[in-house]
This record gives sequence, C-alpha cells and structure tokens, in this order.
Amino acid sequence: MSVRYTGIRQQTKRKMKIPKRLQPLIEDGLIDDVVCQLKSGKEAQVYMVRCGEIIRCAKVYKEANKRSFKQAVQYQEGRKSRNSRSERAMQKSSRYGQKQSEEAWLCAEVDALYQLADAGVRVPQPYGFTDGVLLMELITDNTGFAAPRLSEMSFSRELALEYHGRLIREIVRMLCAGLIHGDLSEFNILIDHTGPVIIDLPQAVNASGNNNARVILNRDINNMSTYFGQYAPELLTTAYHKEIWSHFESGNLHPDMELTGHFVESKVAADVEGVMNEIDAALKEEFERRLRKEEAD
Repeated sequence: MSVRYTGIRQQTKRKMKIPKRLQPLIEDGLIDDVVCQLKSGKEAQVYMVRCGEIIRCAKVYKEANKRSFKQAVQYQEGRKSRNSRSERAMQKSSRYGQKQSEEAWLCAEVDALYQLADAGVRVPQPYGFTDGVLLMELITDNTGFAAPRLSEMSFSRELALEYHGRLIREIVRMLCAGLIHGDLSEFNILIDHTGPVIIDLPQAVNASGNNNARVILNRDINNMSTYFGQYAPELLTTAYHKEIWSHFESGNLHPDMELTGHFVESKVAADVEGVMNEIDAALKEEFERRLRKEEAD
C-alpha cells in the first residue's frame, strides 16, 4: 500500500537534517525529503522519506565494522554469488573477497524481498537499492501512521492463535520459496491494518544450501510459539518446527498444506551400515574418476 504525505504530515513537527548517506538519493531524485528517523537497529538505520506525494522508508545499512550482528558466516553459507570469480574470492577471504562478501550481505535483503513478494509472502515492497540504501514500502496502521511492532501489541487468546497461524503459513511460504528468515521474532514483525508483515531480512538463509537451516528454522518457529504462547499457552507444546521440516525434507511441503502442530517421531532405526556403504561406493567412484582423468592427461 502506498502512503500519501497528507496522511502522516503530523507524524513529525520539525524538518530533519538530511543524513549524509541519503543525500545522493535526493540529488538523483529518488527521494525528495527525509521526514524522520523510524528506527536504529543492529545492522541499519531506517528513515521515513517522501517520494513526491508518497511516503516510503529508506533503510541505511551500517558499515561492516559498525554492525553488531556477529554471526554473518553462519547465515551466508549456501548463498550464491553473482559470478564465479566473486565466489572464489569470497572463499579465499582475500581483500577483494571480503569486499564481495560485504556487497553480497548488503544485497541479500533486497533479493529476498523480491523473491518473497513474488511468492506471496507478506513483506514490504522494495523499490530499489543504491549505495547501501534500500528504498521500500512504509508499512502503516489503519490511521496511516508507521505500523507498530508485534512486540508492542497485546492479544486475546483468539487473536493470538489467528496471528500465530498466519505467521506459520508465512514461514511455510518462505520455505517453499527456498528461504528461511533467520532472525524472526516479535521485534521484526509489523502489524498493519490487515495483520502481520515480516521485515528485516538481511540474514535470510538458503534453505537447501545451508547446513544450519534446520536449526535456524526451528528457532524462528519456536520464537513465534513462545511469543504467542503467553496469550495462548497451548502453543507452547506444539511441534510445528518438526512437522514443517519433515515435509520439507521429503519434498511434500507446499504453501497451502494443512498443519496440525503435532509430530510423531519415527521409531525405525537408521540404516547406518547402508549409508556408510553408499558413502564408500561414492568415494571409490570419485577416486576412479580422478585416476582416469590423470591417465588421460
């Protein structure tokens, strides 16, 4: 939803000095004015900006040495770089590779926003990314003011169950699109006039390419159960994380799947010997392939 300037003109009384990082966007005509600062977080500062008669928000990412988000490596595993040279440099951690890693980190959120918006996930609409500044939709409440975070709200049991269910479905849609939020909590979900909107995605995880994906997904889902469980205690004993991951692993997960929140652990013993035999066969095949290649060379 686009927000017109007249709807929130009174949200700030005094003209704000233009932050240095936003000045180039004003010079290029991407934004016309900075209304106020909305948030200062661990990886970015967010400003309300005016684009013609439309109010949007600009997320200004902090430089790497000024961010307090310390687990970047865990979240970046499995992300694809834009070319093979950058990929090799990032793996070697050279100076160029570090620069490429930083650029990949900064681009991660805008890439995730476009991907998730296409998948039908409720996230802010992105409008462009320039020099470490992400311009995107401003999420508002039913009066046109900046929407509150989930952490600032209180709920009846019925509404807590409804919103929890809606967010579980959003998590499933994200997973079906190949992504896990990675830091989902009551502090990065906004409540607009129709319900929850998920924000803050620079740490989005590649669900298939990250060895920590299951642990990270479990944490996101458990954060939702714990938060809404204070209003609906029955959510504290659910096992959505196990149920969802089981369907994802088996390739059966889809956005409209009916979930129960219950999961029965399999009692069938793992075929460890069979797995080891398959690994040995694969290693032997690879050894023989390399031997043939050396002989051919």
